[in-house]
Amino acid sequence: MPDALLTAERLVRRFARSTNLLVAGRTFDVVGEDEVADELRELLSRLGARLGQGSVVFAPGSTTEILLNGDALPWRATADERIDFAGVHMPVSRGIADALREAGTVRGIRIGIAMVLEPKTAQLALLLRAAGADVAVYAHPDEIDPEVAAALRARGIPVDGNPALSGAAERDAAVAFLRRGLDLLLDDGSHLIRLAHEQDALGDLRGAAEETTSGLTPLRRMVAEGALRIPVIAVNDAPMKTAFDNRYGTGQSCVFAVADVLDTAGISVRDQPAVVIGYGPVGEGVAAHLRALGATVGVTETDPVRALRAAHDGYVTGHLRDLAPGALVISATGAPHTIDAETLRVAEIVAVAGGVPGEVDVDVAALRPVERAGAVLPHLASAGDGGLLVARGGCVNLAAAEGNPIEIMDLSFAVQLSAVAQLLASPLPAGVHPFPAEADQAVARAALAVRHEDVDVRSDAQRLAQDDWRSPRYREATA
Repeated sequence: MPDALLTAERLVRRFARSTNLLVAGRTFDVVGEDEVADELRELLSRLGARLGQGSVVFAPGSTTEILLNGDALPWRATADERIDFAGVHMPVSRGIADALREAGTVRGIRIGIAMVLEPKTAQLALLLRAAGADVAVYAHPDEIDPEVAAALRARGIPVDGNPALSGAAERDAAVAFLRRGLDLLLDDGSHLIRLAHEQDALGDLRGAAEETTSGLTPLRRMVAEGALRIPVIAVNDAPMKTAFDNRYGTGQSCVFAVADVLDTAGISVRDQPAVVIGYGPVGEGVAAHLRALGATVGVTETDPVRALRAAHDGYVTGHLRDLAPGALVISATGAPHTIDAETLRVAEIVAVAGGVPGEVDVDVAALRPVERAGAVLPHLASAGDGGLLVARGGCVNLAAAEGNPIEIMDLSFAVQLSAVAQLLASPLPAGVHPFPAEADQAVARAALAVRHEDVDVRSDAQRLAQDDWRSPRYREATA
């Protein structure tokens, strides 16, 4: 890769890694007219950024190459600093939490948060507590940042879960969390919702919110079988969640995490043949970010409509067995057994975006560390005679990075907070319920306001015409 291209890409990835902020939709000011500056402008545009006078300034080759609000990038050395920094960049969630507090909506309500525990989730817990709720947090052993957990406990919010737990001990910890006597549960993957039904640990649980596709699928099976006994708001289906969290958030964080890991081994994403498995919203984002970094991208999909969409977006489509050999393969399905042993053997590199247990069929105990210049490379392992496995087949943006960008989780958690209000507004029957369109619009308008963006309005003539169901063609013809 030419030096200018690599330098530009590394600067953008350093900004994202150092701040956990989003690139798409942000305005960047690039100083300079050399080759690196030119490559930066082109890369940022491909990633969905705007060029102009923004809060982030790239000055390649200068003493301080990246400025945020006029200062060097923040030194987020401690968990408390990361939590507080996230809070500064979550204004939409904060606004909705403030409204809950002013209305007294959640005062005294016991709310459990069962999600990946990192700084943004910690902020969600703190916002709910500030609104008056009694909050507790649970995180699975492979989804918990111990430093963030300790910081949250120090601030008075109980955190259940421990990276050292597994098997029966992990299950016992999850059941104990459910038996805290929760009123509402905010879940990720519906693991705790399903466990509560399996263990008859629903107790006083009045409802839940679920924010992933992989979590809603089994819940809808439960509905079909008459097994779901509480109302669940389908947060994942809200456009303000899926359209941003999955495409822009997971796309950036996973692809940048893979690029960071491979960079330590002297491997570039650029000019790599890459395969994205699954072309849902996550797959769309992963494919778009891979292409922005210069990879040649193919897509495999079992859904004919999504396969056709991928083809119309300019990607080669086909069978995994044909596209995987020698490629960087990224699973974006959220389904077990997506990458089998044969794919792992023939692929050059394998990673998982999103992720559920067993998405890659691999014997983790048999993985071998990868060394360069006598040093073991973090988050990269050799899978026997096959290719390299990133983050041991786990969710790459959590295992090798800090999760989705802060502004993206601000939107997702704003939807979660609004779902809490929906669950408490009036009793809902057991089942999976859509997130109300008007609440989704309210989150969007709040996000536009804090970004100083404008939304247009229909004219009176448009409103009158659209409210009249009669055909204007024939009404005018007979007048």
